[in-house]
Amino acid sequence: MARNGGRAFKQSEAFSFQVATEDQAETDGLWNGIVDNGGQPSACGWCKDRWGLLWPITPRVLTEGIADPDPAVSKRVF
Repeated sequence: MARNGGRAFKQSEAFSFQVATEDQAETDGLWNGIVDNGGQPSACGWCKDRWGLLWPITPRVLTEGIADPDPAVSKRVF
């Protein structure tokens, strides 16, 4: 469910919906679906939908690599 607080509450880029994907095909499909439906591309896997909401579409392997306990792995992924 989503609610609209009216004109008194403005959307900001401080809020986003992160989507974790399993592979590149899923990442591309979701990202292209948002952009091709009136959205806008952004950097690093992010895109903005036609209503101005931000969507970071991120492969799970990337998130797991950044959080890896081995500093060499996380540095390489970052």
